Amino acid sequence: MKPDAQLDARGLYCPEPVMMLHNKISDVEAGQLIEVLATDPSSERDIPKFCNFLGHELVTQEQRDNEYVYLIRKGA
Repeated sequence: MKPDAQLDARGLYCPEPVMMLHNKISDVEAGQLIEVLATDPSSERDIPKFCNFLGHELVTQEQRDNEYVYLIRKGA
């Protein structure tokens, strides 16, 4: 799946990745995909909670070396 937008939060620490995601998700339409790149290990906890709380779908979550990659579908 090809994302409609990307958020590069590498090198940032909690709470910045989630704050940036909150702003970025408003830039896309419901149903579109955002890819998030992060290096903060706490994003493994924070981003799924963000999605669950705000009604977005966490499509994929994976770790590639020292990076965390998330694909999120914006909810209605």
